[in-house]
Amino acid sequence: MTHKQASTLFLKVVLLLIAGAVLALCVFGLPGMAARDAELHPATAYLQYPFLISAYVFFIPIFIVMFQAFKLLTYIDRNQAFSELAVKSLKIIRYCAYAVIVFIVLGELATIALIRGEDITHIITLGAIGSFASIVVAVFAGLLQKLLKDAIRIRSDNEMIV
Repeated sequence: MTHKQASTLFLKVVLLLIAGAVLALCVFGLPGMAARDAELHPATAYLQYPFLISAYVFFIPIFIVMFQAFKLLTYIDRNQAFSELAVKSLKIIRYCAYAVIVFIVLGELATIALIRGEDITHIITLGAIGSFASIVVAVFAGLLQKLLKDAIRIRSDNEMIV
């Protein structure tokens, strides 16, 4: 096993661990959180299922990003890092990061509209941190996508010359 393969294997394992933790949160954590909140606030208990549905919809692009990152690591293992498949994976990652930003903003707006009279600064702060992280991912994926396109173009130009 080469150093490159060991590095990508490590990243794949870390990615699978993160995906497993997020999946466990979705399956075990979110329903419990929604049930506890419904018990604590009976006036807004009717929001329990819309919360769960929106949370699950929010996590769909996150799982897509993790799958595309796994595919990207596989392309690196197969020496296909400079291919159109890698560019396509980065494009999907960028669009999913944009979707996460939109979902966070919509969630923040819904929180502001629905929760009145309570301190929601912690929710706004978490939303801002999540949005910033998604912006970083989107910009980084866009930059890598552009660099890969340029490298592919340069490589094809060099192949035509020789």
